[in-house]
Amino acid sequence: MQTVFEKLRARLQTQQKTWLVTGAAGFIGSNLVEFLLAHNQLVVGVDNFSTGYQKNLDQIAEAVGSQTYKNFRFIAGDISQLETCQRACLAVDIVLHQAALGSVPRSIADPISSNLSNVTGFLNMLTAAKDVGIQRFVYASSSSVYGDSEELPKVEARTGNLLSPYAVMKYTNELYAKVFNKTYGIETIGLRYFNVFGRRQDPDGAYAAVIPKWVGSLLKNETVYINGDGATSRDFCYIDNVVQMNVLAGMTDNSAAFGETFNVAVGGQTTLNELYALINQELNQYVTNFTTKPASYVDFRAGDIRHSNANITKAHTLLGYVPTQTINEGMTLAIEWYIADAQI
Repeated sequence: MQTVFEKLRARLQTQQKTWLVTGAAGFIGSNLVEFLLAHNQLVVGVDNFSTGYQKNLDQIAEAVGSQTYKNFRFIAGDISQLETCQRACLAVDIVLHQAALGSVPRSIADPISSNLSNVTGFLNMLTAAKDVGIQRFVYASSSSVYGDSEELPKVEARTGNLLSPYAVMKYTNELYAKVFNKTYGIETIGLRYFNVFGRRQDPDGAYAAVIPKWVGSLLKNETVYINGDGATSRDFCYIDNVVQMNVLAGMTDNSAAFGETFNVAVGGQTTLNELYALINQELNQYVTNFTTKPASYVDFRAGDIRHSNANITKAHTLLGYVPTQTINEGMTLAIEWYIADAQI
């Protein structure tokens, strides 16, 4: 039997809409743009290249072909400027809002810059979408909103005390979205991402996510540092699962989903020690003469949640979400890309 997503993919080929993807040159945004273009959709992209890259857009053009890439219109701009948001929203049917300054440590080091993008920029986008009459607004939230809640798996209705400025910002997004849904009728849907990984994820920079950072370090024969004792656990989610949830949310007819937030994950739990072993195992298969080396343990990182594992029942029930990759399946796909990217 076909899943909801499989049926939707076929429907997209004959039902063309215009989608706005903010953060289009970034990790998640560029994957969304590529999927939509490959499925006969029109796409508007916005990015200020603070964490996104032109090479990601170039890779999309190569992947979908020059003719299909003509269905993509790109705006170089910053969502902290309302005018940019207003221009981007013209003649758009669905917004997939991904643009943000991610990272808990970044928000602790510089809360003002993070807030400008993650709260002011979010409100600008939401207001611009509302003002031109866009009905559907899907946005990226974060598992960080669960804070110090020790309940596992995490259920959307119950959160704990927030542990970082980033978590405060993402929770603020959810509050704004719910109020805009109630007050203006705009169909908002929030997606709480759990440790997304995969192709086009940046391995460099001070705030790089753990998987590409570790892979990059191991490929360069550098020491890998694990924060804490390695027993910290996460629900690692491959990028294709995130693309699926965005498209399901963008196209759903289920009004019970509007104004709600959903966990985007696999429903698994992997410790950092297990993750390190898995990455080494994959690299051993793909890299000639690769040598496994022990990691070095350092202090726990401020603002981090100790354990994270998602209940995805709500996403399955209301949106029809069925993950297509486990962490092991996703890692096999991701490792190939990380290795190829490191050799460019």
